[in-house]
Amino acid sequence: MLYTHPEEKDADFPDAPHGWAMQEAKKQAATLGVPLTDDHWEVVRSLQAYFSTHEFPNRRELSDALDEKYHHKGGRRFLYTLFPSGPVSQGCQLAGVEMPAGSIDRSFGSSV
Repeated sequence: MLYTHPEEKDADFPDAPHGWAMQEAKKQAATLGVPLTDDHWEVVRSLQAYFSTHEFPNRRELSDALDEKYHHKGGRRFLYTLFPSGPVSQGCQLAGVEMPAGSIDRSFGSSV
């Protein structure tokens, strides 16, 4: 499980892993070609919250949880408009959490 240090917590990202910084996420997003909007940050927060309560989630479980959480906005389709190379892989990178095994599978078109 990922833990944060209380003195380092950003009020906007209460479940961010230790050492995560918004500025670094912005740099990484620019490298990935992902323009960050409020929706992107909402997904980042969701991923950080998920990982704070799930020690070793699998890719399918995480993908299903995201699909359910964002079902009202279009689910996976919505998430892929935000993260075209994969909401789990790109989202985890920006959230500062470790991607579950199998998140990058070139045979399914995922890329980093």
